[in-house]
Amino acid sequence: MTRVYLEKGRTKIVACALDWPGWARIGTTEDRALAALTTYADRYRLITAGAGLSFDPGPIEIVETVTGVNTTDWGAPGVPVAEDSRPYGAAAAERTAAILRTAWRALDDLATTAPETLRKGPRGGGRDRDEIVTHVVDTERAYARKIGIRHRPFAAHDRTALTALRTAILDVLGSPADGAPLSRDGWPLAYAARRFAWHVLDHVWEIEDKS
Repeated sequence: MTRVYLEKGRTKIVACALDWPGWARIGTTEDRALAALTTYADRYRLITAGAGLSFDPGPIEIVETVTGVNTTDWGAPGVPVAEDSRPYGAAAAERTAAILRTAWRALDDLATTAPETLRKGPRGGGRDRDEIVTHVVDTERAYARKIGIRHRPFAAHDRTALTALRTAILDVLGSPADGAPLSRDGWPLAYAARRFAWHVLDHVWEIEDKS
């Protein structure tokens, strides 16, 4: 059984697995969001296998529905749920760390193996490879503030700075916590884990699809 919650915005709905950071997809209706989540199970399984985890999702159980925000309608999971205020245990922390390491490794591999110029949409829109990688790094630096980490801006190809940022993120998300946000206006760690992992994987899959 896979516990899933629905985040309902005005134009988009996010279906997000509570216990599997990064496994979340978006649709314009509840059915489409759930169908997208199910469709991506095999792609997500490649990540969990790389992380050394056994992924057997089974049937989906919708455990909560929350009202989305503007972030939802931009196509991202933007709302913590009630479960996120509960203790963030060692097993969840270890799972998050393993998935994030694997997702980052996939992004790093694509940063050198994917074509520099990616296929564009029907109207010519969309970022190219290096722009996506830079966007992910810059966004993670912003996300990090939500878990009490502050890093100065740096270029995405600065491996020393990037490693330091990722290590700091793993030090936090890879450790148990009581469920309370770590900073003022910050995120509970369970929600942060899902948001970080989702963002990396969403863009990993984007690069793969547009290569």
